[in-house]
Amino acid sequence: MSTATAEAGLTIQTSEGPVRGRVLGSTRSWRGMPYAAPPVGELRLRMPRRPRPWRGVRDASRFGPWAPQRARRLLPGAGGSTPMSEDCLTINVTAPREPAEAPLPVLVFFHGGAFSSGSAAMDLLDGSGLVTSGNVVFVAMNYRLGALGFMDFRAYSTPERPFEANVGLGDQVAALEWVQRNIAAFGGDPDNVTIFGESAGATSALTLMCVPSAAGLFHRAFLQSPAPGAVYGPDLTGAWAGELLGLLGVGAGGAAEALSEMSAMSLVAAVSQLTGRITPDAQPGALSLAPVVDGSFLPLHPLDAFAQGKAQQLPMVIGSMEREGELFDKLNDILPTNKDRIEKMFALTEPDHRERVIAAYRGYPHKKQAVEIGGDAVFWHPAIQVAEAHSQYAPAWSYRFDFAPRAARLAGLGATHGMDLPAVFGNYGSGLGKALVRLGDRRTAANVGHRFQSGLLRFARTGVPGPMWPKYDTASRRTKIFDRYDRIELDPRSARRKAWNGYRGFR
Repeated sequence: MSTATAEAGLTIQTSEGPVRGRVLGSTRSWRGMPYAAPPVGELRLRMPRRPRPWRGVRDASRFGPWAPQRARRLLPGAGGSTPMSEDCLTINVTAPREPAEAPLPVLVFFHGGAFSSGSAAMDLLDGSGLVTSGNVVFVAMNYRLGALGFMDFRAYSTPERPFEANVGLGDQVAALEWVQRNIAAFGGDPDNVTIFGESAGATSALTLMCVPSAAGLFHRAFLQSPAPGAVYGPDLTGAWAGELLGLLGVGAGGAAEALSEMSAMSLVAAVSQLTGRITPDAQPGALSLAPVVDGSFLPLHPLDAFAQGKAQQLPMVIGSMEREGELFDKLNDILPTNKDRIEKMFALTEPDHRERVIAAYRGYPHKKQAVEIGGDAVFWHPAIQVAEAHSQYAPAWSYRFDFAPRAARLAGLGATHGMDLPAVFGNYGSGLGKALVRLGDRRTAANVGHRFQSGLLRFARTGVPGPMWPKYDTASRRTKIFDRYDRIELDPRSARRKAWNGYRGFR
């Protein structure tokens, strides 16, 4: 490709105005493009609005600001020079350097971070490897986090200052609408959009399958370690909103004004207290930053929507890590991974299930089994519920990611939450990926990652993750296990699955 051709392909006309990107290695990249109006002033805690058009060519060479958060310094390789701002609703597109003759499959990624941290600017989430390996167009966006994106303050609305729920999810819908309006100009196929994400990002993608306004905006979903139960009704989410205001010293009478005027970082600090110290012990197993079943934007709990066949009936891959809970026990203590929290979790949800579940974890209450219960309760078991329900209505595939490099094993983490990210992005050369292979296993990690990434890319192109990956069904429950040597298992952890059967958690 000549320099002149490359330069000519960098200015793109979007629905709001022209943008100019830059060439990065073998890709073209456009960053920091607004997909919605700044969610500030009267638009704080409101659903997103279309961005205003601009005149002239907008520079799209740098990432947009991170959503306000506290944990950015804990995220390795995370673009520390990029500022934080409440004006954070921007989207990034990466495409092959050589424009294709036919529209390319589109991969849209939602970052994780417990709905409180993270950004599309993280080095670990660089999609250029996916673009060059798979000849696809990669999209990622920032969305509102914390109290500004995932708390339900509707009870404190006034006629002069209304608030809405699920505005962080609304941002994601707005980003997908932007993709439908604009991605053809970047070489992508708006009729072949695969959404994928990890952790809170996967929970978002899964929930969007149950959001009526998201119907038709995407065509496949690849879900890495979602927490499908981390969606709650208005009673619980409203109570958390009240607790947050209490931490801020705000009474119900002055809440509308306070929520409109207080700084974003004041809300971030209060959320840190609520999610780090209060909720994990008061309601173990629940995550107080989460989507809410509001009856309109999200009419049904996702687990109920999937069970009733009311989720979008499109191809879906869903899976989890072998040892989901270890990361949280050692580094982010928000799950029920000790005896006190586990006993309280069952007491608050379904006491009749306690004995049956505990019996499936021989050795409990020893730490290993307690950590396994916490990870299974939040991630593994509800993901199995989704797979078995969805398989009744649409193609579904299940996996478990068991590979852990030597550094992760020596740290006592094993194949824990988030360690599939360098695999799916092929990013073992920077950030977390580099740390994981610093003590060896680089070649094996790259091979496992290639196979995992290839499944995602095949799925994006064809709707099937590969010939050696059978569909999931409730008769055989065939599950692909990614490890040094991949294999297919029939109904892995069947005793645990049966023990958890029927458990509904905090719904």
